[in-house]
Amino acid sequence: MILSKRPEIDRFLARPDPAIRAILIHGKDRSGVGERAAVLCRAITPDLNDPFNVTLLTDSDIDGDEARLDEALTALSMTGGRRLVRVRLSAEKAAIDKMLAAAVKVHADGGYNPDAVLVIEAGVLGRDSALRKAAEAAKGAAAIVCYEDETGDVARMTREALAADKVGLTSDALDRFVGRLPRERGLMRQEIERLALYIGPGSGRTIDVEELEAHLGVEPDASLQDAALQAFGGRPAPAQSGLRRALAEGESPVMAVRQASIHLGKLRRINVLQANGANAKEAAKAAGVFWKQEGEMLRQARNWRLEDLDRVLDSINTADVATKTTGSPDALLAERLLLEIAARARRLGL
Repeated sequence: MILSKRPEIDRFLARPDPAIRAILIHGKDRSGVGERAAVLCRAITPDLNDPFNVTLLTDSDIDGDEARLDEALTALSMTGGRRLVRVRLSAEKAAIDKMLAAAVKVHADGGYNPDAVLVIEAGVLGRDSALRKAAEAAKGAAAIVCYEDETGDVARMTREALAADKVGLTSDALDRFVGRLPRERGLMRQEIERLALYIGPGSGRTIDVEELEAHLGVEPDASLQDAALQAFGGRPAPAQSGLRRALAEGESPVMAVRQASIHLGKLRRINVLQANGANAKEAAKAAGVFWKQEGEMLRQARNWRLEDLDRVLDSINTADVATKTTGSPDALLAERLLLEIAARARRLGL
């Protein structure tokens, strides 16, 4: 069974179907995967630290030791109730993928302890993953893919979290804030909590764009966002100065590369949405583009086609690895990446 729509996923996580014995939660957003898995696991057993009812395994625990997984799935509860077997995968490995796929098939059919629930957390699994295929096909199993949250979902999450602290944002300020948020759930929640502290938990205040700007203006990554914007716009000198300003403000070269990746992701999303029939403004809003940058982002999207973005993505991935290597000239590597992007942009007519 495949669960893909947010309402049905939320319902299942809160009240899992007792006929489903194996659940795979996977996707690029590992914080989102972990968050959903935690909700599901607590619905199965309230105490996730109960040694009699909960077994936590990692890929290193079961790599080459299939018996350990079998033992966890066949063990009976010492105190009654449903047992939880939670498996966390840190990387995709063919042998473990096949092992877990076989376990999902057997367990979904009741071959192990029928009162045990197997929950597997993984990163991105391609269509050729045996584990993904098994979870999607078996009647007693479910597969949940964690895509990046849509802009509307992020806005809803922000409103609800701020409301819990009795603070809020005007509609324009909310659009501004959501447009600046990273699309990774763990980082999102950190930024929302930081904003609530800035406004004043329990104060009942609602702030506007001007006051929000005072909060966002102290963020060192603002210069990194500007550097990426300038680079993809074909302006090497402003991109270079934006990067150097960010580094002087205490930001890291690793985050500079990450910001370039985020900017590329927005351009890619605009391209895809427009290809599927969305108009330019709709595509920009759905991609999380701040309204003040909408014109420039749409100008860039007209020139940066998907195949061009793919070529730059290779350079970004290479720079990402290089800047994280001990002893590397990370600042120079980040600067070279932005200059390379700016040069490509100019060749595309920007």
